[in-house]
Amino acid sequence: MAAAPIAARRPVTTTHHGRTRTDEYDWLRAKDDPEVIAYLEAENNHTQARTAHLADLRQQIFDEIKARTLETDLSVPTRVRGYWYYGRSFEGRQYGASCRVPVSDPTDWAPPRPAEAARPDEPALPGEERLLDLDELAEGHEFFSLGGSSISPDDRLLAYATDLVGDERYTVRVKDLTTGDLLPDELTGVLGGVTWGATPDHFYYSTIDETWRPDRVWRHRLGTDQSADELVFHEPDGRYWVGVGRTRSRRYIVIAASARNTSEYHVLDADDPTAEPWCFADREEGVEYSLDHAVIGGEDTFLVLHNASGPEFELATAPPRPTPRADWVPLLAHDTAVRLEDVDAYATHLVVQQRSDGLPRVRILELGSDPEQPVADDWLVEFPGELATSGAGSNPSFDQPTVRVGMTSMIQPSSVYDLDVRTRERTLLKQAPVLGGYEPADYAEHRLWATAPDGVRVPISLVVRKDARVPGDAGDAQPVPILLYGYGAYEMSIDPYFSVGRLSLLDRGAGFAIAHVRGGGELGRHWYDDGKLAHKQHTFDDFVACARHLVATGWTTPDVLIAEGASAGGLLTGAVANQAPDAFGGIVAGVPFVDALTSMLDASLPLTVTEYDEWGNPEADPAAYDLIASYAPYENVADLPYPPILAETSLNDTRVLYVEPAKWVARLRATAARADVLLRTEMAAGHGGVSGRYRAWHDRAFTLAWILDRMGLAGVGTPPEPGALP
Repeated sequence: MAAAPIAARRPVTTTHHGRTRTDEYDWLRAKDDPEVIAYLEAENNHTQARTAHLADLRQQIFDEIKARTLETDLSVPTRVRGYWYYGRSFEGRQYGASCRVPVSDPTDWAPPRPAEAARPDEPALPGEERLLDLDELAEGHEFFSLGGSSISPDDRLLAYATDLVGDERYTVRVKDLTTGDLLPDELTGVLGGVTWGATPDHFYYSTIDETWRPDRVWRHRLGTDQSADELVFHEPDGRYWVGVGRTRSRRYIVIAASARNTSEYHVLDADDPTAEPWCFADREEGVEYSLDHAVIGGEDTFLVLHNASGPEFELATAPPRPTPRADWVPLLAHDTAVRLEDVDAYATHLVVQQRSDGLPRVRILELGSDPEQPVADDWLVEFPGELATSGAGSNPSFDQPTVRVGMTSMIQPSSVYDLDVRTRERTLLKQAPVLGGYEPADYAEHRLWATAPDGVRVPISLVVRKDARVPGDAGDAQPVPILLYGYGAYEMSIDPYFSVGRLSLLDRGAGFAIAHVRGGGELGRHWYDDGKLAHKQHTFDDFVACARHLVATGWTTPDVLIAEGASAGGLLTGAVANQAPDAFGGIVAGVPFVDALTSMLDASLPLTVTEYDEWGNPEADPAAYDLIASYAPYENVADLPYPPILAETSLNDTRVLYVEPAKWVARLRATAARADVLLRTEMAAGHGGVSGRYRAWHDRAFTLAWILDRMGLAGVGTPPEPGALP
């Protein structure tokens, strides 16, 4: 084993609530210190040396991903007013281009079929206009990310946001689509994109404070300097994030101020470029709501999706003026079995995204003419398959008679449909191509259930090749290596999905599973509530229970069961490394939130104050301090028989600072005598990793090669031909 870098120990002692802790590696947070950069680069060199034997496998996996991907491709066109918009990708290029063509028949909502084989210098449709060439924008930069982009109401201007570092602080420019020139307007420090008013002379945007919290909404007038922009809204409470958007009807500008468990909306008339915001309903601690504008029975109406009547949310209506909660009228009453997640209003129908039976579903409410009974029909969009995941796609036009719906599963590539609301006819517009003869019938997906220590049943989604579990001498199917993925925070659901890169695991005889642990939202709001704050240990218990279940039922064995998680999922894998190191043969922690106590004690860091409702406030509350200290991976490193660990991070990550995994790895090496731990830091990337699809494929190939090595499958060689099963 090559000698690993050893970080210097420079103890810093702090005391909170009478508890004293010592941090030997806090000096690693000095991002601009040459000594810190040298240490990170030494870790990278060590990781490269330790994984040099996997170079051929990494290249093979990259080649497999590339060979299975249609590199020159197009998205399904989406209609906005008089144009169809779509994206193009080109073989050999990292980013692609955004394009549009005029609508030829305003009454026809069927999207045109672009020529998928068109060369980069050829139009994919007659009259194609290339709005942005992303590779051109990215030229000369190690990192490039396009934030929001938005077309002006007269279809003449395009406002777009770019990040060239990875810290998610965007710069907005405006392009004149008639001339191709950039306007002199340049806005910095923006989070995301912009929202146009009703006229093309002004738009709204949000900026961030020193802790990377979006706290202000501004109105910018074209042709003026950013310093002259009008402050429309400011949120002083550090727990709240601010965002701005426009209702699909284009009637209102809405400003959302949201904490983890409370929200408040402010509204402006989109037609008035001098409008002042008014508050729809004052915030109440623990009450979350969102707004959309609908026209029901000929009357302007606000749709209010809220949890005031129950944790799984209710859909109500209210007049478009300041309206107290007592005057909200139920439209879809609270149902303990159905989590209502979102609602979008259209001229003739409403589209509700809900969660039932552990999976997301699309629900259509057809509107009638009777104000007393506004819903004429109520039905679900159904797809076959035990693990079918569906959701509403891009549906920007208020008057459209169709609903764009997406569907995927563990074996079904992402598919895009248009649904005619009146006839309920479903048209498949595109299924993501998988080259090389991929056959879904060669694979099997399963829904399993583990039992947590407190008796709660935890769902697992699993996919393997059908020929992976061959019978042994006793006739029972033999165990296979499995990659078990988990997240478990913020009510984020990791639903079953298809992945081209995952085939490189499956075709070598491994399985892939998702542990739908508490803290996520897969089974509703109660599933989230039971995995945060004082209940956070349930997240870790659930994940270990899923691992034990896969072993107990013969699917795998601990030595070839690999755990993976990223961000809050990295906290998960770091915690279970301390709590159940015997359960896994390897652990991957991506951009991991492993130093949670230190971060949550520092209110000046990005996200800390806004996260109090998720993790607790250890600076003010001794109980919260003790709770986080009980599971934070960095706090609980001990001389344990850890499985091999790969920690991956990015130098410019704003959400989880690189210093967290850097400190964690240093402490693991110094404390656990037998620890085999690697740290890999992307020196020009952010929370989402490297930019550009080819770089992203190489990045994933590195991780998959390490996983396959831990599984004992690194030398399996060429995977079987897809479709080879009888």
